[in-house]
Amino acid sequence: MINELLAKLGFSDKEIQVYLAVLENGKIAPAQVATLTKIKRSTVYAVAKELLKRGVITEDVEGSGGYLVALPPEHLGSALEKEEQVMVEKKKLIKEAVAELEHIPKSKSYSVPKMRFIDEYNVKDFLYKQTPIWEESMKKEKELTWWGFQDHTFVEHKDFGGWVEWYWNRAPKEYDLKLISNDSEIEEKMKSKDISRRVIRFWKKNFKFTGTYWILGEYVVFIMSKQRPYYLVETRDAVYAENMREVFKNIWEGIK
Repeated sequence: MINELLAKLGFSDKEIQVYLAVLENGKIAPAQVATLTKIKRSTVYAVAKELLKRGVITEDVEGSGGYLVALPPEHLGSALEKEEQVMVEKKKLIKEAVAELEHIPKSKSYSVPKMRFIDEYNVKDFLYKQTPIWEESMKKEKELTWWGFQDHTFVEHKDFGGWVEWYWNRAPKEYDLKLISNDSEIEEKMKSKDISRRVIRFWKKNFKFTGTYWILGEYVVFIMSKQRPYYLVETRDAVYAENMREVFKNIWEGIK
């Protein structure tokens, strides 16, 4: 259990092993840690330096080889505080870098990729950041409806389901959504949230959708939320999008 928790906090496998060995012994020489964990002594020293940076252990230089000393478990909080400070500093540096880069001569236009693959660690942020771009594309194509189908696990997912509510609470009034989906309890609950512009029709077929497709202006977006690894694939092609949109419009009209 503790290994899983530390891993979620960003500790590597070797960092967890070394940290727990130090914690269990209170004060221990790196050579002893290497013996207990079966990790090479040189690696133990390298890992110990990372744990020192995190602020969860300290050093006692007493004697010839020195010792690693465990700090109380509540020091894990200080490790998080350090990460937050680093993140604040990075955000500041990014703003400065962007300001400087604006002064560098650049080409007449930026190249927008035709296809993009977004891994599961970045899907949530991508949804929030890309939504305004999709909206602009929909406005340009004069098609303000989100067409497609979805796997019901998308709205069941804690991150993606939160994005659904966020979007429809802020979306411009002229936008709406018409999706085909699998019948599910979660979709029935979504109806109670009074998102009237978000309309779902259930396809009474044996086929069960295992992914989510959206047609948004000149974009076609596919999301895998049914199984890990989660991922998103965005394709930008006006002809492809138009053909897919017509397919879903016709399927939509055929569902009672």
